[in-house]
Amino acid sequence: MNKAKALPWARSAAVRWLMAGTVIVTCATVALSADAQERGPGPMHGPGPGAMMMFGGSPEHVAMHVDRMLDGLNATDAQRTQIKQIAQAAATDLKAQHEAGKALRERGLQIFAAPTVDANAAESVRQQIEAQHDQASRRTLQAMLDVSRVLTPDQRAKIAERVKQHQAVMQDRMQRMHREHGQRGAAASKPQ
Repeated sequence: MNKAKALPWARSAAVRWLMAGTVIVTCATVALSADAQERGPGPMHGPGPGAMMMFGGSPEHVAMHVDRMLDGLNATDAQRTQIKQIAQAAATDLKAQHEAGKALRERGLQIFAAPTVDANAAESVRQQIEAQHDQASRRTLQAMLDVSRVLTPDQRAKIAERVKQHQAVMQDRMQRMHREHGQRGAAASKPQ
């Protein structure tokens, strides 16, 4: 008899845990997707080195990054022109995708803020966000492949070496930041 009374409570607790889990998953999905959308495709969110820089921003911004990438590679004027056209077309497409993603992020927040979180709606938004990320990644890859056809193997090898050096510098910087943050956090949490 005691078990019979406890059973509805257990069901209620299970439902509460399920709802809490759904809220957490929805928040994480919205946060991660907003973060990825804000950063755009790049080394961690799409294929190819420097894609975030080369395929983002105004046409002038894109042209500047293309020029910087090609400096020291003996790139011809024709190569620079072709790569700028490829990068600017990709930037235009990716910007449109980013704008479309704003509606999905807003929908995710509406689901989260509702009195009752609809798990099916949250999953639908997650799937749509995942499809959008896949589409952006495909567009970035296509642009990188188009750029690779314009460059010589030697030019691509030099760019790859630069990217490796840049990644090593960035990794070192991140490790230093984590150490410094950890030391500050540990000092702040010490009892006085």
